[in-house]
Amino acid sequence: MLTDIEIVIRFFVAAFMGSMIGISRRRKPAGVRTFALICLGAAIFTIISVSDELGGLDKGRIIAQIVAGIGFLGLGVIWRTGGSVGQPAGLTTAAAIWVTAAIGILVGLGMWLEVAAGTFLTLAILFSKSLDEVLERRR
Repeated sequence: MLTDIEIVIRFFVAAFMGSMIGISRRRKPAGVRTFALICLGAAIFTIISVSDELGGLDKGRIIAQIVAGIGFLGLGVIWRTGGSVGQPAGLTTAAAIWVTAAIGILVGLGMWLEVAAGTFLTLAILFSKSLDEVLERRR
């Protein structure tokens, strides 16, 4: 069983990690607050799922529902930002939402090395896209 202070620390870490990812998306359909809330929400549900309060219930089902629920958010981003017919838009933001939820799950489970590696790689990929845009403008 997690102590109250461990739970609070996980909440703050999740919000921080989500915010870090959101900073890289600040000019996109979902920004800092959205990503912080996604990561925090995933961590909260994960902590609930590993709680002893659930007794003999299948704890993996809650985490599975996080993944399903995040799919709806991603679809909403793609749908809302979609360009003309045949021109999908918002795919990177939707993927970033999906990965941010996964990082929130890792925070909720207390898998700290995986949290750090996942956040680092996510930021590297998202910022490489920004760098790619800068290089494309120079051509």
